[in-house]
Amino acid sequence: MRIKVSTTIDAPVGAVWDYVENISSHVEWMADAETIEFTSARHAGVGTEFICVTKVGPFRVRDAMQVTEWTARRAMGIRHEGIVTGDGVFTLHKRRGNRTRFTWKERLSFPLWMGGSVGALCAKPILRMIWKRNLRRLKAHCESGR
Repeated sequence: MRIKVSTTIDAPVGAVWDYVENISSHVEWMADAETIEFTSARHAGVGTEFICVTKVGPFRVRDAMQVTEWTARRAMGIRHEGIVTGDGVFTLHKRRGNRTRFTWKERLSFPLWMGGSVGALCAKPILRMIWKRNLRRLKAHCESGR
C-alpha cells in the first residue's frame, strides 16, 4: 500500500527542518505516535534507530525504525520493521513567499493476520486521514513559530 499526503507550510524550509529533524518531537505532531525511544547512540542522521509505539484505533504496534536517508533541509527516510513493515520519506521543497511544501510518502505491508493487501486497502483511507491531520498539526506548530 502506498500513501502520499502533502501540505504547504507558511514557514521557511530551514525552520520546518529544524523542527522535523528532532525525531523525538514527532510525538508532538503525530497523533498516532505515542512514544519514541532511541535504541542507538545517535539521535539524528542515517543509522539512527528507535522504537516507535503507534496507536491507530484498537491497534497498538511497537515498530523498530531506522533512518535510511538524511539530507538536511530536504529529506528524511525511515524504514519500518515490525508487525507492519515498509518505508517512508518526508521531503521538503522551498516555495515562493518563504514557504515550504512538506510531503509524506509511505509504502507499507500488512501481515496476513491483519488481512494482508486487503487489510492494507481497508486501512489506507484511515491512515490517510490520520496523516493529513498530523500534517495540519505540523503546519500549525511551524507557523506558530514555537
